[in-house]
Order: sequence, then structure tokens, then C-alpha cells
Amino acid sequence: MGKIHLTLACWDYDRTRALQEGRVEVEGVELTYLPLRVEETFWRMLRYQEFDAAELSMGSYLLSRENGSPRFVAIPVFPSRAFRHSGIYINTDSGIKKPKDLIGKKVGVAEYQITMAIWARGILQHEYGVAPQTMKWFTGGEEHPGRVDKVRHDLPKSIDIRPIGPDQTLSSMLERGEVDAMISAHMPSPFIHRSPKVRRLIPNFREVEMDYYRRTKIFPIMHTVALREEVYEKNPWVAQNLCKAFAEAKRLCAESMYEFSALKYMLAWSIAEMEEERELFGEDLWPYGLEANRHVLETLVQYAHEQGLIKKQFDLESLFAANTLEDFKI
Repeated sequence: MGKIHLTLACWDYDRTRALQEGRVEVEGVELTYLPLRVEETFWRMLRYQEFDAAELSMGSYLLSRENGSPRFVAIPVFPSRAFRHSGIYINTDSGIKKPKDLIGKKVGVAEYQITMAIWARGILQHEYGVAPQTMKWFTGGEEHPGRVDKVRHDLPKSIDIRPIGPDQTLSSMLERGEVDAMISAHMPSPFIHRSPKVRRLIPNFREVEMDYYRRTKIFPIMHTVALREEVYEKNPWVAQNLCKAFAEAKRLCAESMYEFSALKYMLAWSIAEMEEERELFGEDLWPYGLEANRHVLETLVQYAHEQGLIKKQFDLESLFAANTLEDFKI
């Protein structure tokens, strides 16, 4: 039997590059790897299910599982993680000096269900006592007008949420003070251009995020990899073979990071940075698999439930392909 053809949309990460370049193969698969930006991948997969497998927002995946549409099954591979204390921006005339000052304020977010917003809201609630219900939410494009939610959600009436106008953008509204704050995975353009009207809520975010990790052991998971359900049902072995290939690509990436004597990246102290992170996280700061990530995933599901995005807290095993939850033994 020949190999099956499989399309995979996933961003150009260092930890997936060996898979993208073909240095790592998926057993039994002729892979077409499409290194698309995550926003495009999510939109095309959630709206049109264009790919056999794709990197997918964990927040949107949870909603798709609850709604039963689109039908996906994930594997416990997590190509994107990020701390989110750094992703809260404020207008300098808003009177916001500390997280508690967000209470009663207008806060922009591209889509309410995006994973980084779930984490940011959870952190605001559990670390600083600022619940989502105490803010007024505005959704829409950050830099381009016309963005709408990719998946439907049914939020509690206690959440005050409305879309911005069809010609508005959150970044420009933030700079003008039409919203007081903005939660974003991307640096808003006024911040990039050093507008005096926009700054981070938590400027010493690295120090705060490192303390957060020491206390909670949470390095927030943003994305997973999901297969269309019909692809998995037809060839269930693909899920395990994809897991193995992603793990090998990550291993090669980690190995290469410690093999150079000259600076591999355009960062003067990259070696010192790697050593510091290794000291904090241990040998594997980017683990795959359910058990290694159970605490982080349970927290994410808890936050999504608390915020009204999902009506029940999922049993984690039900979210991932059954044959990826254990390894064979000899």
C-alpha cells in the first residue's frame, strides 16, 4: 500500500521546521506542509475545514468540541505557548495604573474566545481579582476592520460584549482612548510606533511571568494540532504517527540549539537566555503529551468554563485522539 496524502497547515516554528523541510517524515504519509500564519490557518480551518490537519487555537477547539461543529479531534501536540501578562495594553489617559484599575473599563479583544484572551482573563481574575464580568468588552479587528468571531459562542448575560463598528480597529481606538485597554497576542501598531498614548499594563512582565511560573508551574498552552474527524476515523493511525513526527522535529530543534559555538541567532546573549530558561523550566520547557500538560490544560478548561465559553468542564482524555494517550511498551 502506498502512502496517503495529507495536508497540514502550521506556522513556521523552529520546533516544527524539520517536519516542514522533510528532514522528519510522518510514517505512511506524503505530507504537504503549509507554513501559513496562524490567523489564516485558524480562519480557513474553522470556517471551511480546508486542511486534513492544522494548528488550531485551543479556545476555538474547545468551543468546536462543545458545539459539535466543526468536527475535529486533536493530538496532544502544542506548537505554541506564551505567557500573557505582557499582552495587556492600556491607554495612558485611562487612569489605569494597576490590574485592579481595569474594573469598569472598556477592553478590546479581537475575538472573545481566542486562547490568549482566555488566559489573560483567567490571570486577571485569579492573580489580581479582576473578573471578566467587571469589564466592558469590545471585539473586532486589531489592525484591519471587519474581523468577526470564527466560531459561535453563547456567553452569559453577565458578560457585557459588543462588536466595534465595521470601519473601526481596536488599535486606533486604543490610541484615541475609545477603549481603555486591549488584550492582544500582537503588539498594537501604536505601541510599535512608540505612541505616548499606549503602554503595557505590566511593563516588568518578564519578572512577573517568571514568578508566575515558579508559583503555578504553568507555561500557557495556546495551540494544539487537530485533524478533521473524518480523516482520523478513516486512518486512525495518522494521529499517532503525527505525534511521533512532531516530537522528533522538536527533539532535533532542541538538540541543535546547544550545538553551536558561534551565535546562531541575532541575539547577543542567546546562550545565556537558554541557560536561564533551562534552569527555570528543566530539560524540556516545551513538553508534548497529555500527562506532561495535564495541569496546564485543566487550568485552561477551568478558565474557559468560568468565562462562560463552555458549559461543562471536559474530561481531558475526551479532547484527544484515544490512541495518542499512551505509548507502547517492550
